[in-house]
Amino acid sequence: MIDGSFGASFGARLLGRLAERGALCVGIDPHPGLLRDWGLADDLAGLAAFTRTAVDALADRVAVLKPQSAFFERHGSRGIAVLERVIADARAAGALVLLDAKRGDIGSTVAAYAAAYLDPASPLCADAVTASPYLGFGSLAPMVDAALAGGGGVFVLALTSNPEGGAVQRAVGGDGRTVAQSMVDGAAAVNAGADPIGSVGVVVGATVGEHGLDLARLHGPVLVPGLGAQGGTAADVGRLFGPTARAVVPSMSREILRHGPDPAALRAAATRATDELRTVLAG
Repeated sequence: MIDGSFGASFGARLLGRLAERGALCVGIDPHPGLLRDWGLADDLAGLAAFTRTAVDALADRVAVLKPQSAFFERHGSRGIAVLERVIADARAAGALVLLDAKRGDIGSTVAAYAAAYLDPASPLCADAVTASPYLGFGSLAPMVDAALAGGGGVFVLALTSNPEGGAVQRAVGGDGRTVAQSMVDGAAAVNAGADPIGSVGVVVGATVGEHGLDLARLHGPVLVPGLGAQGGTAADVGRLFGPTARAVVPSMSREILRHGPDPAALRAAATRATDELRTVLAG
C-alpha cells in the first residue's frame, strides 16, 4: 500500500494508465517452471528474486501488473509477505495492480475478502481484484460495494478460456441470455452513470472465439487474458473487442516473462506487445 486512499475511481485511473502507457497487463505468475527457466529455486528466495526482477523491470512502464495470488499462497505466510511487497512496489512505480485471486462467496465471507483486497488499510490492498460470480452476481455485492466505496475495482469472470467453462458460461437461462451475458449485464447495471467509466469489469478470454456478448452497455473495462502462450493474439483482441469496449485490458504472462531474468529483455518484450496492441486497438 502506498497511501491511505486511491484518490479517484478505479475506472478513471485505469483509463489514465491505458492512455499513458498503452493497453497491456502483464501477469506475474511465479510458477515452478518459470522459476526453473530463470535459474531460480522453487522456494521463497526464488519467489522473491523472480518477483523483484519482474516488478523492477515492468512496473514503471506497463499499465497493469496482475500477480496471481495462488503462486504466492503456496509458499505460506512468507509467500504472502512477498505478495504484499509486490503490490506496494508495483503501485509505487505507477502500475495499477490487479490481484488475480478469483474469490467468490456469500455474506460475511465475501465481505472479508473485500476487506483483505480492497480496503486501503489492508497490506494486501490492490487497485482491483478478480472475482468469481458463480454463486450469483448478487453474491458479490459486498465486494462491489467495498470497491466503489474505496476507489477500487472488480473484474468479474464472464467467459473464460478454459474449455470446461463453456458448459456453465454459455448455458442459456429462461430469459434467453447466456450466463456469461447475465454477468456482463450485472456489471453494466453497477456501472451505469459512472464518469468516465465504471469500475466493475468483466473477464473474457482471448481464445474463446466469437464470444457473442453484448458489451456495448458495459461502460466498464474488459480484461482479456490468454494472449501469447495460451494461443490468443493481438489480432484476436482487435477483432473481438476493439469495436465494442472502451477500456480493453489485454493480458499476457509467459509471453513476456519467458524473456527473463534479463530486465532489458523483459522491458523490450513488453514494449513490443504494447506497440502491437496499440496498433490493432487503434484500428
